[in-house]
Order: sequence, then C-alpha cells, then structure tokens
Amino acid sequence: RSYSNPEAEGQLLNSFVQYFGDSLERKIKRMPLIEETVLLGDSLLTLPVVIIGNGPSGICLSYLLSGYRPYLSPDAIHPNPILHTKLEEARHLSIVDQDLEYLSEGLEGRSSNPVAVLFDTLLHPDADFGYDYPPVLHWKLEQHNYIPHVVLGKGPPGGAWHSMEGSMLTISFGDWMELPGLTFKEWAASKRRNIKSDRVMPEEIACYYKHYVKVMGLQKNFRDNVYITSVSRLCRGKDDEDRSQLNENISTQHLELEDEQKSLIKRNWEVRGYQRATDGSHVPFCLFAENVALATGTFDSPGRLQVEGEDFPFVLHSMSDFGAAISKGKLRGKADPVLIVGAGLTAADAVLCAYNNNIPVIHVFRRRVTDTSLIFKQLPKKLYPEYHKVYHMMCTQSHTMDSNLHSAYTSFPEHNVLSFKPEMKCVLQSASGLKKILKFSVALVLIGSHPNLFFLKDQGHSIGHHSNQPITCKGNPIEIDPYTYECTKEANLFALGPLVGDNFVRFLKGGALGIARCLAIRQKKKHELIEGGDGGGDGVP
Repeated sequence: RSYSNPEAEGQLLNSFVQYFGDSLERKIKRMPLIEETVLLGDSLLTLPVVIIGNGPSGICLSYLLSGYRPYLSPDAIHPNPILHTKLEEARHLSIVDQDLEYLSEGLEGRSSNPVAVLFDTLLHPDADFGYDYPPVLHWKLEQHNYIPHVVLGKGPPGGAWHSMEGSMLTISFGDWMELPGLTFKEWAASKRRNIKSDRVMPEEIACYYKHYVKVMGLQKNFRDNVYITSVSRLCRGKDDEDRSQLNENISTQHLELEDEQKSLIKRNWEVRGYQRATDGSHVPFCLFAENVALATGTFDSPGRLQVEGEDFPFVLHSMSDFGAAISKGKLRGKADPVLIVGAGLTAADAVLCAYNNNIPVIHVFRRRVTDTSLIFKQLPKKLYPEYHKVYHMMCTQSHTMDSNLHSAYTSFPEHNVLSFKPEMKCVLQSASGLKKILKFSVALVLIGSHPNLFFLKDQGHSIGHHSNQPITCKGNPIEIDPYTYECTKEANLFALGPLVGDNFVRFLKGGALGIARCLAIRQKKKHELIEGGDGGGDGVP
C-alpha cells in the first residue's frame, strides 16, 4: 500500500523526531512509519510504551510516565490512621516507588481494584462519606523518571467526552472528574467559567481534559486522528533476538531463557493503523512497542437487543442521534410516542430530553422498579433530583397502574422487546408472557455499550475473565494483575479504566498508578542490566 500523501508522511516522521530528540533521529528515519511491504530490519525503533486511547485513562497514564510523582504533603494527615501510618513510614518516597499492595491492604471502596481505591482515597479522602477533604498528595516533576511513550487517539485529548450529549449534567461531581495536578475549579476560574453546580456538563469536562494535556506539557506524547487497525505480537528468529538486546523486554526475559529451543520468539508488539490527514487522506503507519496499554474505554459499540427489526433506520442506539433528530425537528408534531429501552442513566437522560421537549415517552425495561441494583437507588435525591424525577415516573406511571398510556410518560417494567416491525410498531412481552404491540415514532435502545477491540487477536476475547467471550465492563472485564494492571493472559499488555471495570474517572487513575510503577521497576532493571553489561565487557556496542 502506498502513502496517500507523501507530505503528510514527512510531517509525521518529523513529529516523531522532535518527540524523541536528535539522539534517536537516525533510527526514527527508518521507523516508525513504514509501508506494509517493507521487511522488518533489526535496527528499527522500538518504543517503551504505546498507549491506545486518549481519554482520561490515557491522559493520566501519560502524566505519570512523563515523570510526575506524587508525594505525601508535608502537613497532610489522612483521616484513615492506619493508612496514614503506612504513608509516614516512607514519606521520602513517591507513591509510585512504594509497595502498592501494602498501602492498599484493608481499604474498601466502590471499585473492585485495590490500587484504584488506594489512589482515590489519597486524592479524595473519605469522599464516599460526603467529605470534601483536600488531597494528601503533592506532585513533583522528576525528569529522570520520564519513560518515552506515545498516546494514540481518534480525536482530541479527552476521548469520548467530546462526543457525549452536551445538554445533560455528569453523574459525578466536577472534582471527581479532575486529573492530578490541576483541579477542575482552578481550570474553570482560569477560563472565567461560572460553574453554578458541583455537577457539570460533559462539554466542560472535555475542554478541561484538552487543556490539561497542554498545561501539563504532555502534547508531545499525543497523536490525534489516529485509528488503530492491528496490535499483534512480533515474532523474530533467535539470531535477530541476539542482535536486538537494547530492545529486549525485561519482563519476558526469563520466559525466553526457559525456552532456548524455540526458533521463533514472541517479543515486542507491532501496532499498525493510519492517521487521518487534514485533506482527509489516510497515512498508514507501523510502530513497535515493548509494552502496550489499552485505554480505549467502552463507548465504541452500543449494546444491542439482537432482535428482529433492530436495523430499521427508525431504531436508534445513541443519545447523539436522538438529539440530532430532535434538533432537526424530525419528531415535532408526531402523535406517536418515542420508545426508550433501558433503565440506566443514559436512558434516563433520554427520558428527560424527550420530556423537556414535550415528546411523549414509552419507557421499557426488564427489571422491577423495586430492584435494588437500579442505579437510581444509589443516588442521593438532593444531589440528583432530575434522575429521581425519572425514577418516580417509572414507579408511579406504569401501564399496570392504568391500562391506557399516559399522555407524557408510561413505563413498562419487567418487559422485553421481542421485535420491531416495519410499520413502526414494537412487540413487547411481559414477565408473565403476555404480549403487547405498541406504535411509536422512533425507538431508542440505550442498554449500555461495549469496547471494540477488533484490532487484537480474536477481538480480545482471550484476555477477559471469561475466555472466548466479548469484553464488557461489568460482565467480562479484562483480567489483570490487581497491582500492576498487566493482563494475566498476555505479558506486556496492560489495561485500565472501563476495560477493567472502573467506569468512574476517580477510579481509573489507580490504573495509571499501577502501570507506572510496574514500568518504572522494569525500566530500572533494564538500565541496570545494560550498565552491568558495559562494565563487564559483554554489553551491547
């Protein structure tokens, strides 16, 4: 395949030269962008880390890999006395350089990942008890701890936050959405934004993340408009392996030594894709990486009912499509109601959006309204009045209360969608097996979303808790080591954020901490090996 724009190719090459510095310019000119017909040589550049995804997960990981280190603040006292005693024991060390398993032992929180709970309580002590304590950490930039990396994203830094519906408030407080080193309130004040509520609009969060990358000096690590097509293991012969010791991955060294007889060895990752140029053309590239971190989130593929008629154009699967239909006036004057399927917060947002635009709603969901696992049960009424308004309607305006549809809203608890018909009708079935046919103007299926890991072997099905099943945030997250966030089934592949079950921004930061510590340890071992080799006369020339 030929480059569609040679000038764009040159710009990309130059950007990597600037990124890594003049000392690596000779290697960079041979890499990282190659045509697919080029054979792999043994002097190609290998990056220590490639991060796929530039949302808050990828941004936070880049921040730590750039050398920023958290230390216990001089006058800080953590409200947890046991944790504070542990922190005092190694006050002179950054948290990245401490035993995360020891620090997180005994802590409890709303994440199943212990390091996520640890980092959250250091940044937001006792937040789940309603307290607004300041962080017990302060940050230092230590240039010698920088680990070269690149962050690849489809759009600007901030990821999916740039495409979320802008008319709804976030579920979390603005303070819980912020990243280390820059509070959301500081950013809002600098931009002269009047934040009237503790909860904010997604568009404000997206702007904050984009600004964060700039103010923290992380831009050189980020590449926008990049689409990944393949991430695979690179196999090389033994002779090539011996000639490439500088690129050797320390974490897999012992595995390679155990199996000297193999003629081919799985080693670094090959990352392929393309960058969309300003003229719309695609510039293909290929990178090699010792480690790959998956930070893609879960907004790639909307959940589907897998029923007959779901592909009709009047069956939508995103809030943005629904918002576009409203703004274009497509639902104005329609006599039939909108059919909304789902009982999560996005479905509730859709109900509110329709309600506020005087569009009647049929709301279908599988659970009972008394189900304790409904998200509304976990939200305080005073902080989330709009969602409790929806929940109140779900309970009191059910079709079981009245055989007729209500004028503005009617709920159908414990119902499943069996099919959609071309005449814009829907067949529902109740828990008792009773079927009902309803007419609607447009259907909106909002039952969650799933990550699209098509670029991995078997679409990543082999790295979940349940093998050979699609990766999902709740049912089948990627299986990781709880303290390093390395995939248990694939060495040197890391994952964080929603991919490992941490949906909330306040918890995904723990993944960045775990990965940064793991890579820092391996980087140190690698340097010690190289320096030891030079001293003994057997090092790499």
